[in-house]
Amino acid sequence: MFNMKAAYYQSFGPAHEVLQPGELEKPLPGSGEVLVRLASSGVNPSDVKKRMGAVPGLLDNGPVVPHSDGAGVIESVGDGVPAARVGERVWVYQAQHARQFGTAAEYVALNSDRAVRLPDHTGFDVGACIGIPLMTSHRCVFADGPVEGKTLLITGGAGRVGHYAIQWASQAGANVIATASTAVDSESCISAGASQVVSHHDADWAEQVLLANGGDKIDRVIDVEFGANLPSVLDLIRTSGTIVTYGSTVVTEPALPFYRMMYLDLLVRFVIVYEMPEKAKELAIDDITAALRKDSLKHRIAHTLPLHEIARSHELIEQGGFRGCVVLQTT
Repeated sequence: MFNMKAAYYQSFGPAHEVLQPGELEKPLPGSGEVLVRLASSGVNPSDVKKRMGAVPGLLDNGPVVPHSDGAGVIESVGDGVPAARVGERVWVYQAQHARQFGTAAEYVALNSDRAVRLPDHTGFDVGACIGIPLMTSHRCVFADGPVEGKTLLITGGAGRVGHYAIQWASQAGANVIATASTAVDSESCISAGASQVVSHHDADWAEQVLLANGGDKIDRVIDVEFGANLPSVLDLIRTSGTIVTYGSTVVTEPALPFYRMMYLDLLVRFVIVYEMPEKAKELAIDDITAALRKDSLKHRIAHTLPLHEIARSHELIEQGGFRGCVVLQTT
């Protein structure tokens, strides 16, 4: 068997202690699978959390090649997959979800449905940023029906998911108000399509959101910090509004004011890309493909590193302080 370059970990812990660049056996595509020669691998916060032990049984079956997102070219196919797919440029997602082997390698074999055609003019670096950020943002914006004519608040609008959520919502006809922490981040939100931005560092940011909306309550909130932001969100959301959240890092076990939320008749939706219904994934893929073909979305690549600097890539995610995707070049 041939070997391939890869990076992996065999124990949980700090990036520089457990992530090992090296070689592993090159995979073969099984039935219904494609073998992708990867050009890029996207690094996401969930990859960092897994490496630190967020999924305790992850190492039970051996070393883990991390990362769910990436892009490259299909080199071969397994039984049941059309041979015409060989040579196709693709972006891949969920490569390391409930599996040992992700995209931090020269090759990955995975279900054919998880390898989506990438337009010829779209770079592999952009392809590595699609899976988690773009699909999560699509689900957050569209899971509860059309947004045209509605006002959405997107907290953390300059973040990876927030940046795309602003674009999806504004391009679909929503009025988007965002929160941000700096003047540069505010400019990023406006550039993405937000009509107004308030600072979430201000104690009265909820009041500022209402003023920005002419005093009217907000139809939907897409929230990156559910537990920390909930008290303020309840002050600004309308009755029968919707809260969609995909994170709660500051307050990891929020206490819910049940009766207040019940009497607001609220819908609260929790989003994680891995567990999205397959139909939701298909809808997201269709819209992503159309957007990529039209170049209608703005993408941000903050850092590009070679595969052997994988530890540094994880440390960048942990340190934060930048806007955009972290991408590893795998070949």
